[in-house]
Parts: sequence; C-alpha cells; structure tokens
Amino acid sequence: MSQLRVLIAGGGTGGHIIPALAVAHELVVRHSADILFVGTPRGMESRLVPDAGFTLRLIDVGPLKNVSWMTRLRTAFDLPRSILACRRLIREFQPGAVFGVGGYASGPGMFAAIQMKIPTLAFEPNAMPGFANRLVGTRVQAAAVNFPAAARWFRNAEVTGIPVRPEFFSIASPPPGPPHRLVFGG
Repeated sequence: MSQLRVLIAGGGTGGHIIPALAVAHELVVRHSADILFVGTPRGMESRLVPDAGFTLRLIDVGPLKNVSWMTRLRTAFDLPRSILACRRLIREFQPGAVFGVGGYASGPGMFAAIQMKIPTLAFEPNAMPGFANRLVGTRVQAAAVNFPAAARWFRNAEVTGIPVRPEFFSIASPPPGPPHRLVFGG
C-alpha cells in the first residue's frame, strides 16, 4: 500500500494556516501521511509551517480583492505562472489529494489540481467564503465548512467545524480561585 500524500495549498493569515496545520498533524498521526504545503513568502505560513516541521514550497501570487488596480494587474500577470508552478509541484510531489485552505496560494494550487484531475477538498471556516474558495467552490470534489451558510458555495459540503491543534486538549486546569474571562476575536 502506498503512502498517503497530501498537498495543502493556502495560507496568509492564522485563520487559514492554523487549521491547516491541525489537519496536517492529524494526517501524519493517523495515516503517516507525507505532507507538502504551498504558500507565499508574505503569509504566516512562511514561518509557522517550517516551525511545525513541515515542508513549504513558495509561489509568487498576491491579492486580487480590496487592493489597488496596479496590485490587481500584477497579480493577474502572476496567476498563470503560479498555476504552472503548482502544476510542477503536483507532478513532482504526486499527491493523492489537494486540500485548499483559502488565501492567496490556495487559488493557484486548487486550480492546478482541478486541471490535473487530482481530488480536491476545500476548507472554509467563515460563513461567507473567501475569494479563492468562491472561485473554486463548485469545481472541488468536496468541502469542509464551519457554518451551514457557507455550504451553498460548494459541491458536497459537510459542516465539520474548525480543526483544533492537539495542544488545546492538554491545557491544565485553572488554579483555584475566582474565574477569569478571556475575550478574543479574529
């Protein structure tokens, strides 16, 4: 039996890369999977993925949404090269599946996989999918979403929640005394 190989495409923010790292960790623990991340030099993945012990390959692609027309133009010119770079990575790595987590590198990685007929799974933690996931949503084989409202943007969507790192399950009990409240957002 051959080893499971999964290419994880995307990143940019912690909302993309931290769940991706949790999935990668579980794939390694449960299936001894070989994981390759594809991201950009500007995203959080450039630091977090190597720190977690995974291999990261970088592509040049930037934003298309909520940026100046010059940035959009530059990204539009970078997109064909980034898709070709992802196609080369896929041929080299030969994944059994590509897992897109949103963010700049997710679009080219998922488009390359779709073109090459590699099984794809999109992950969407938000109620309104991000731009990359909206573009590939109807073309991926399946999607894992956090909110039921996001499911309508994808084929074969399943509400799964957000993957959580194993460290969250080993947090020590609080010391005795009055409770404290921590409020945070993303």
